[in-house]
This record gives sequence, C-alpha cells and structure tokens, in this order.
Amino acid sequence: MDAFNNEFDEKAKAWDDDPQHAKRAQSIAKAIREEIPLGPSLTAMEYGCGTGLLSFPLRDRFSKITLIDSSKGMLEVLKEKITRSGATNMEALNIDLLESPKSLSKSFSVIYSAMVLHHIADLDKIFSLWHSFLTTPGYLCVADLDSDDGLFHGHGFKGHNGFDRKALQKIAEKAGFVEVKFRTVSEINKTARDGVQRTFPLFLMTCKK
Repeated sequence: MDAFNNEFDEKAKAWDDDPQHAKRAQSIAKAIREEIPLGPSLTAMEYGCGTGLLSFPLRDRFSKITLIDSSKGMLEVLKEKITRSGATNMEALNIDLLESPKSLSKSFSVIYSAMVLHHIADLDKIFSLWHSFLTTPGYLCVADLDSDDGLFHGHGFKGHNGFDRKALQKIAEKAGFVEVKFRTVSEINKTARDGVQRTFPLFLMTCKK
C-alpha cells in the first residue's frame, strides 16, 4: 500500500496537466448523470478521488460530497482546488477505507469511483464496504477498464488487468447489489506494454442497493 501511495503522491502535482485525465472524468460524470437519479438533497462519496476531476463536474448535483483518498499528495492538490473554486459542499479526507473502515462514520446516497478498482486486491471486501456505506436506496457507480490481458500496465503491476463485466457483476450481486448495468463511456489511447499504440475501453458499472 505504501508503494501505491508513493506512486500517486509523486504524480499528484502534474496529474491535472494531462488533458486525457480531464476528458475521461467528464465522460464518466456525464454517464453517471444519465444513468442514476441525482438531486441536490443527496450526498455522495468519491472513493479514490485523486485530485477530484470526477467530483467537480458533479458537485452541483449533491448537497455534500466526501472525497476520500489514501494519497496525501493527491489530497493536497485537491484541497487547493476546493479552496480556489469556493466549493462549500466538498470535503477531502485522507482515509484508507480498506484498512480503517470505522474512520468514516457516514452514509451516502451515491458512491462513485474511477480507475481505482483495478488497484484493489480484495474485490469482495470493497464491494461489501461500499454496500455498507450506502443508504437504502443508494447507488454505486464504478468506472474501470475492460479485461486487457496485462497490456495496459507496465511490467511489475500487481493489480487486476481490467475486468470481465459478467464476473464483476457477480461480485457486486454477491455483496447485495441489484440492477447491475454496464456501458462503455470512454477509451484510453496509450502505448501498451508490448510497445504498440492501443485503445483500451473504459466501462461504467452502475448498481443499486
């Protein structure tokens, strides 16, 4: 976990400089608005928020957004952005939910996450935690990569090489979620591990508690 945090601490200050990151977040935010009912009385949690690129396009749809991340570097950038924007309904917290679930004593109408799940080893545990932190009814939105045969990440990556949608649906349903749906929302163009320029599709999974 420390190595994971250090990696993103180092990337934090330049994270928003990559236009692909902002474009991807806008596409995911648009899909979330289209797929689930949002309203100004609802509360949200972004899991693995990074610099908040996904939450800023959604901030007018919630009364309060709690943004959590285990990377202190990312949160430093995020807090500066919240201050500059004058957003009063966004709160950034340094929490590792998997390690310290009791450090967050709140419930949320919506939980969303982007490009984080493939870094999490214990999928059953994180889906169960998300389910426990949602109100009833509540919605979960997870954006991540389709299965990629290990080509997306470099050598030494120890996370998931994307996901099979049907297999991920079974994990969500095992945790208690219903009405699981998927749609392709974006794509990432990059030089793959084999040195070839490739396009990797990105899905949004939505489900309900």
